[in-house]
Amino acid sequence: MKNIKLLFTLVILFSALNQLNAQEISKSLGLYVFPANNQDKATQEADEMACFKWAKEQSGYDPMNPTKYVAAEVDTSLEGSAVRGAARGAAGGAAIGAIAGDTGQGAAIGAVVGGVRGRRSKKAQEQQQQQMNEQGAAAATQAASDDYNKAFTVCMEGKGYTVK
Repeated sequence: MKNIKLLFTLVILFSALNQLNAQEISKSLGLYVFPANNQDKATQEADEMACFKWAKEQSGYDPMNPTKYVAAEVDTSLEGSAVRGAARGAAGGAAIGAIAGDTGQGAAIGAVVGGVRGRRSKKAQEQQQQQMNEQGAAAATQAASDDYNKAFTVCMEGKGYTVK
């Protein structure tokens, strides 16, 4: 008797989850589905579930478990940017120091300033590249979602619904 009650409870729970998912599909996509051919609620739910599966197969995207597109990380190693900047700064500082009368001190000051500038420039470029990578990942996510929505809409319209 306990097994029958458990089985009955599982069947009811499974049916409730199926109906809940079918009703939430169009809402979760931000779409409004209207039965243009007087389809009843049960038919609409079955059609939405069928179109959900079909659109998922066609687009390769599952809106209930969306693909996570991650931005590529930018390489933040120094790679000599500070050294190159220091070398340029030292050369410039030496020239200014020669004019002022102390080539060595001018070169040292120029090396420090050049090193800092070289590193700052590289950091700014890295930040800009990371931002571009993140924008690319967001665009890929939106494109996949849009592709799925288009497939779902086409399927539902093919079954006689108006989708907005």
